[in-house]
Amino acid sequence: MDRRSFISGAGIASLTGSLGIASSGLAIAEAALPAKYQVAAYYFGNYHVDPRNERAHGPSWTEWNLVKTATPRFPGHQQPKVPLWGYRDESDPKVFEQKVSAAADHGIDAFIFDWYWYNDGPFLERALEKGFLQAHNRHRLKFAVMWANHNWTDIHPAKLTAAAQLQFPGAVTAETFRRITDHCIERYFSQPNYWLIDGCPYFSIYELMRFVESLGSRAAAADQIAGFRERVKKAGFPDLHFNAIIWGEQLLPAQTQISDLKPLLRELGVDSIGSYVWIHHTQFRSFPTVSYDDIAAQYEQYRANAAANAGKPYFPNVTVGWDSSPRACQTDTFIQHGYPFTAVIEGNTPEKFGRYLESAKSFMDISDNRNKILTLNSWNEWTEGSYLEPDVEHRLGYLEQIARVFGHNSGMR
Repeated sequence: MDRRSFISGAGIASLTGSLGIASSGLAIAEAALPAKYQVAAYYFGNYHVDPRNERAHGPSWTEWNLVKTATPRFPGHQQPKVPLWGYRDESDPKVFEQKVSAAADHGIDAFIFDWYWYNDGPFLERALEKGFLQAHNRHRLKFAVMWANHNWTDIHPAKLTAAAQLQFPGAVTAETFRRITDHCIERYFSQPNYWLIDGCPYFSIYELMRFVESLGSRAAAADQIAGFRERVKKAGFPDLHFNAIIWGEQLLPAQTQISDLKPLLRELGVDSIGSYVWIHHTQFRSFPTVSYDDIAAQYEQYRANAAANAGKPYFPNVTVGWDSSPRACQTDTFIQHGYPFTAVIEGNTPEKFGRYLESAKSFMDISDNRNKILTLNSWNEWTEGSYLEPDVEHRLGYLEQIARVFGHNSGMR
C-alpha cells in the first residue's frame, strides 16, 4: 500500500452523519468523538543485575556487556552503539527518572514493560519494581505489562552452529498464571498511573499459542482469561483490556506461529491485537543489510489488513531499526543463519523514522478503531538495534521526531 494514499479523517459534520447524530444543536456524545493519540514504547529490562543472569554469566553481568563488546561485522557496520547517558543501572530510581523525563518531554505516554514470570517466579522485574515504580517522577508516564512468555534461551551471545541452551521454559501451569495475574491486579493495576484503555487495565501476552499450549487447550486458556477478567472486575475496574501480540516470523528459538486466528482470538476473548517489532511481519530480502524502506513497506502492507484478518482492533507499530549482531558470538563468522545472525537494517535515520510516524498517524486517522494507540519498538532494545534511548550518534534525534509528530496531541499528558 502506498503510504501517500492515506488522508485525514472526516470532519465533525461527516462524523455526526455517519453516526446518525442530528446536528440541530445537540452535543456530540463524548464516546463518539475520536480519541487522541496515545504513544507507548516497549521497554526491555535486561540492563540491571539479576540473580538468574549472574548464575548463568557471572557476577554483575547485564546485557550492557554485549553492547560494549559488539564489533563491526562487515564494512560500514556501525558497532558498538554507545549510550549517550552511559551504561547505567536501570534499577536505580534516579537513572529511571532521566528516562521518564526524556520520554514524557518528547511525546511518549506509556512504557509497556517486557515482563517475565516463569513457573519458578519472576525475572528481570527490578527495572519496573525498583527503577520505574520508585522514580519520583513516574506519574509523568503511564505503564503496562506485556507478559513475555517465550522460552528464555542462552543467546547472550549465541553461537553460529551450537544449539542455544534452554534456561527458563515459557510454558506455565494454571496455578502460575493465577499467581501472575493476581500479582498484576494487586501490585500494578492498583497504581494510579497504570495504563487504562476505556477504564480497563491493559495486559498483553507475547506468545498466545504458547499460553494455550501451556494450559492444554483453548477452552482451558479461555477459562483462565475469564477468571482473570472476573478478578479485575472485583478489584473495581469495568473489565480487563486483553491485548495479544500477533506475529508469524519465528525469530527466537522455540517460538511458534499462530494459525486459525479469528476463532482463537474470539474464543479467548482478546480485545485488541498489536505488534512488537516490524520484522515479525517481514522478510529480509538481502544480507548483510536490508533497507529500512523495504522493511517498512512490507510491514505497512501487513498493517493494512491486520484488523480485518484478525477480526479485532489493531494497534499499529513503528520500529526504530534492527541489528541483532551484538547477540551473535563476535568471534564466529557473521553469515546469514537465523536469529541473531540476521541482516541489519540500514537507512533508519531519525528523519525516516519521523516519516513512518506520520504514516502511522495517518493510518490511525482513517482507522475504525476509536483508540488511536501506537506502539514503538522500542525504548531500549540495544542488542537488537531498535532503541529510542539517546546514543552518541543520533543523540535525541528519534525522540525529537516523536515530539514533532505527536508531542502536542497526546491523550494522556
